[in-house]
Amino acid sequence: MSQKDQDARPVGSLDDLLSVFVQSGKPASEWKLGIEQEKVGAFLDGGIVPFSGERGIEGVLRVLQKGGYEGHPLDAGGPILELSRDGERITLEPGGQLEHSGATLPTAVACAEALEHHVREVQRAAAPLGIRFLGVGLRPWGALEDVPWLPKRRYALMRSYLPTRGKLGPWMMKQTATVQANLDFDTEQTAIEKMRTAMAVTSVITALVAASPISEGRPNGYQSFRAAIWLDTDPDRCGLLPFVFRADASFADYAEWALDVPLFFAAEGKDLQPAPGFNFRRFMSEGWHGRKPTLADWELHLSTLFPEVRLKRYLEVRGADACPLPEAKALGALWRGILDDGQARTAAGELMGDLSFQERLDLRRVVPVQGLRAMARKRTLKELAVELVALAADGLRRLPQGEGDRLLLEPLAARAASGRSPADDMLADWEELKGSPTALIERWSLTRGEV
Repeated sequence: MSQKDQDARPVGSLDDLLSVFVQSGKPASEWKLGIEQEKVGAFLDGGIVPFSGERGIEGVLRVLQKGGYEGHPLDAGGPILELSRDGERITLEPGGQLEHSGATLPTAVACAEALEHHVREVQRAAAPLGIRFLGVGLRPWGALEDVPWLPKRRYALMRSYLPTRGKLGPWMMKQTATVQANLDFDTEQTAIEKMRTAMAVTSVITALVAASPISEGRPNGYQSFRAAIWLDTDPDRCGLLPFVFRADASFADYAEWALDVPLFFAAEGKDLQPAPGFNFRRFMSEGWHGRKPTLADWELHLSTLFPEVRLKRYLEVRGADACPLPEAKALGALWRGILDDGQARTAAGELMGDLSFQERLDLRRVVPVQGLRAMARKRTLKELAVELVALAADGLRRLPQGEGDRLLLEPLAARAASGRSPADDMLADWEELKGSPTALIERWSLTRGEV
């Protein structure tokens, strides 16, 4: 059965839903890593880059298209909203943040090289337009209402729904940027172990690469305002999942949770329509607009869930701010080292000790402000970050081609040892340069003034 035929197959049971996860397992010898990096653009005076026009994000995409990318307009004759080339994609977030979804590759070194090539290619395209892309987790200048919305139906429906669930959903959509890693698994047990470990240490990684202390043109009092925004976006679909920390957790637990999360929307032909009051469980039992859900509907719904670790046909770890390029390149190595090696995975999962789920929630709430100075019982996250990076290095030594990946960890090891996040450097820059957007943009550019 082709993938298209599988996607069109109606789903009527829990086993149908679980097939997405069960059939995605791969032998460890075939595991790969993918990095997704979002970035905020700014004009040299700190001005907001619009989507439309030659000196907007659309103009950057058109320049990139000349470099061999295939453009994908939303509608025939409409604006280009996506580019693809050789297994990589460039897409746009709701506020025009540019996202690179790199091809899945065997090592973190290969992912890092692809990311650096992409960043330099994008900056070369943007520089003549007076645009720089920044290694930050949050747009530093510009009010929320001044950021134009991307003209995409999915985002229009999300912007209507999210304010009913939290105050900061629009901030999440229009202002934030992240770096996430995507990893494979072989069995259900391994997938759950990876989820458990990643959720256990996500606050440490949030603190280590925090890079969003400036918003609307001034310090905001946070190390990671991006992480704080996620705390008030939508409690139904965000955050930590309690069942993951149970010894008997399973794919079925994740599916049961997802079944009860309200739908953002449902597909109707090639369009998306709001589905108020509906969750996927009702979709399966009652149908919607005269039809029953398909596997494609289920996967669409899975893509609208935002826990700190998301399960689809692979695992997505989502806790990091977008950050300077050395740290962004290192994150793939960190996640590969602590998740793909079984010994490191166990040790990293135990690093936080026997914290209760409430203690994990409490930690996640203080980390956006305190960063590496936050305490997990009697230990600072700085201390825990030092150990976590060391565990990743040990894990990489045991993995195929892991020695090169291990060298990528040096920027994170230095940050952990010093207790200084990118946010600390950004605040120091702010004081030194007296908040000057032009000077700060050159310093915070992903290419640090290079083109």
